[in-house]
Amino acid sequence: MSKLLERITVNPKQCGGRPCIRGMRIRVSDVLDLFAAGLSADEILEDLPDLEIDDIRASLTYAARKLNHPILVA
Repeated sequence: MSKLLERITVNPKQCGGRPCIRGMRIRVSDVLDLFAAGLSADEILEDLPDLEIDDIRASLTYAARKLNHPILVA
């Protein structure tokens, strides 16, 4: 799992500091938006030929980890 997350990079000078894939200007949110629009992984790879299947897996893993945090109720 951690190997996948190494594919996600954050550079304050690139894409406004948003998480990107392998230093490219393809944001994690771009991949997630394409899934939300109904594209399959194969269609995303076709539309973004610089991506690899592990980049898609890394994007999903990154998003899942960011959302999986406890909310404390007082």
